[in-house]
Amino acid sequence: MRAACGFPVRRTTARRRRRTAPAVAAALVALVCAAPVAVAGGSGDDTGRTVTLAGGRGVHLECRGTGSPTVVLVSGTGGAADEWTHVAVHGALEPSVKAVLPEVARYTRVCAYDRPGTTRADDTPTTSTPVTQPTSARDGADDLRAVLAAAGERGPYVLVGASWGAMITELLARTDAPAVAGLVTVDGASPHLRDTMTPEQWSDWMRLIGTRPKGKGPEVPDYPAAIREIRAAPASPKPAVPAVVLTSDHPWDLKVGRTGSTWPAWLAAQERLTAELHARHVTRTDSGHGIAVEQPALVSDAIREVVDAARAAGRQAPTR
Repeated sequence: MRAACGFPVRRTTARRRRRTAPAVAAALVALVCAAPVAVAGGSGDDTGRTVTLAGGRGVHLECRGTGSPTVVLVSGTGGAADEWTHVAVHGALEPSVKAVLPEVARYTRVCAYDRPGTTRADDTPTTSTPVTQPTSARDGADDLRAVLAAAGERGPYVLVGASWGAMITELLARTDAPAVAGLVTVDGASPHLRDTMTPEQWSDWMRLIGTRPKGKGPEVPDYPAAIREIRAAPASPKPAVPAVVLTSDHPWDLKVGRTGSTWPAWLAAQERLTAELHARHVTRTDSGHGIAVEQPALVSDAIREVVDAARAAGRQAPTR
């Protein structure tokens, strides 16, 4: 199954076909609510491998392209690496050279990985070793840091976080600022949601997430822990890095209870996140929550903007 912001959604069973973001939104309602520069880590295409972390855990990683800074793509809840290699086509998700990862690989090094408990495009579970759920932003940031080190990938990195993945990238940017050259959020979840939702909406949302099965199964995000972790970290990356916030403009709703739409709260949280990151805010996206698959060119262009700004500021790996 796939989830958005911590909620499960049904998916098609045909091989390598998934629901598009509009269908994801409907399911939520129904269920719950330039030329390459210096080479970074690795070279050329790496269509998938397992890297081993301390303790023997394996994590599936995919990297392509050359150049610096390296772009790291972090998916939403339940999303595996191939979420970034697919686009929406006639009501389903299919692999495409126009997807975000292959497009970014044209101008720099780019990597994506399968967090534990995520699901591949063909509806099979990731080969990444399961861990006990729920997991927090710190768990995700620690894993991402370890994966990149084990794979020999070199910073600095442009971090791209979609939905729950934005909580992970924000925390990593705050705690590992020297390794971060830029940030892009793709309808990213925000610690400000707790403040922009009504207390009743927040309580309903957390109660619903709490009904997800615990143990070593599908990914379950721990939002309260993530908010505490982010707020306890430095206020923002220092020095400030280029950033872009992409926000959906096709209303979608968590439908977590009977206290009204959560869409206004989501938009307000996006505004606060933009101010916090000193980012450029892209609000005309012609997209629902799944901007990366609905409007992949918009996402790749935003990443290119941040990569170019990072290069202009000299935030790239030295030539080997």
